[in-house]
Amino acid sequence: MNKLIGLFVLCIALSACYENTSTKNVNERPNIVFIITDDHAYQALSAYDDKLIETPHIDRLAREGMLFKKAYVTNSICSPSRAVALTGKFSHLNSVRDNLDVFDTTQVTFPKLLQKEGYETAIYGKWHLKSRPKGFDYWEVLPDQGHYYHPELLTPNGEIKTLGYVTDVITDKAIFYLDSLRDTSKPFMLMYNHKAPHRQWWPSMHDLEDFKFKKIPVPETLFDSYKTKSKASVEAEMRIADHMALSADNKIALEILEKLNYEEFLDWYEGAYKERFARLNAEEKEQWQKVYGPINDDFLKNSPKGQALTLWKYQRYMEDYLGVIKSVDRNIGRLLDYLDANELTENTMVVYTSDQGFFLGEHGWFDKRFMYEESFRTPLLIRYPNKIQRASLNDELVQNIDFAPTVLDVAGIAIPEDMQGKSLVPLFEGDTSNWRNALYYHYYEYPGIHMVKRHYGVRTDRYKLIHFYYDTEAWEMYDLKEDPQELNNIYDDPKYKTIQADMHKRLNELRLQYKDASDSLNQEWIDKDIERLKSLGWY
Repeated sequence: MNKLIGLFVLCIALSACYENTSTKNVNERPNIVFIITDDHAYQALSAYDDKLIETPHIDRLAREGMLFKKAYVTNSICSPSRAVALTGKFSHLNSVRDNLDVFDTTQVTFPKLLQKEGYETAIYGKWHLKSRPKGFDYWEVLPDQGHYYHPELLTPNGEIKTLGYVTDVITDKAIFYLDSLRDTSKPFMLMYNHKAPHRQWWPSMHDLEDFKFKKIPVPETLFDSYKTKSKASVEAEMRIADHMALSADNKIALEILEKLNYEEFLDWYEGAYKERFARLNAEEKEQWQKVYGPINDDFLKNSPKGQALTLWKYQRYMEDYLGVIKSVDRNIGRLLDYLDANELTENTMVVYTSDQGFFLGEHGWFDKRFMYEESFRTPLLIRYPNKIQRASLNDELVQNIDFAPTVLDVAGIAIPEDMQGKSLVPLFEGDTSNWRNALYYHYYEYPGIHMVKRHYGVRTDRYKLIHFYYDTEAWEMYDLKEDPQELNNIYDDPKYKTIQADMHKRLNELRLQYKDASDSLNQEWIDKDIERLKSLGWY
């Protein structure tokens, strides 16, 4: 009898031991915080370049982790980029080629795979994929683009209204999840996605004046003539001079524009200004007028024209764009401080990126879409103390198709064979063998807002080849070492004949590798797009 009792006690002890070991193993699996901002140019992040702004909190990730100097996207536009990040697949395979497509949530995504393998998953902030989020235990997301002031949020139980500035609200929600909702027996994956600094750049009340009295450096190419470029650059509708709104973008009151007989490029700009201003409460409107009232008065008094107006619009654009980034940096600091205070830092991989780059006056533009560097390239900083040495730098060609495989690899989950990206984990440890030497890009949203022609192309460490197609036929090629600003199109230059042939070969190989080489399929899409765009009055 005593032997049986002893055996029973031993079994209980072994069982408890096993349970403790199992729980410990679960807790040792790394947590993941994945941060995606919207339209945050690498030029406006001081870890890359400090001439425009200081971003000390985001820079922490570079000081304490790895900064990627050559991170790029596959399709420089909001919804497609998010779909790529979730699936690890190019746009033509993940159901979202432009901002009009609806994300197919039945397909495999990295949050679904994490959830299946015991992770708790959550997303707060920008989703912008039209369908309801799937693969998340908790979610509260902005409808479509969302609003800067007092935003609505979609939840599993319907839409809710919030009070406050959107970047603060999203951070409050993310920290509340970490502090009060999550199951601490499970590893977590939190997507913490910001609307900012998306157009039309309405800053927090805390940041209204931060850049109003600073002279912003003017890019050398602000008045680019596109001398050697194709008509794709000439016909794009995203020049600060002609296509930026004095109302919604530059915050000039409609009554002043009426006095000056100024006509906006698009009618909806005026409605956007009215709608956004109406979201402010009385106290906020008073604060707003203290800052923007004198700006409006000065504009009415001086009413700049020509190049002077372009310079004025550029300055106003950058004041607000950079002001919006201040709120992002401050709030990311709040979240990083929470991880520190709750002993989560050591076992958490934090990824910071944007859904694409952005033009900050280069080539005279705002917005993105083109395969030129400012739009194509995106910031990427990753901190993961267990794998990455502090202050590491990486200059390999990485892309947002790599995000899903990387998260899965870090979590110890098998990467599906049909994911087209590569895990960045070997790069964390300095292993650059067998890494890619070229990137593929494909942009589809034309006709559409900003009217950037459809194009695809290849980029190597030194050269870039771009093919514009659909209602045009044009090639451009750039030597990025000799011409980093991409001013001199060298396509068909005899000096580059051999290199041009090699770039065509690489482009064809990548189109085959990524299963984007079917002209008949592209024509089928084009026919469908024409019908869809006709129904929207865009064609």
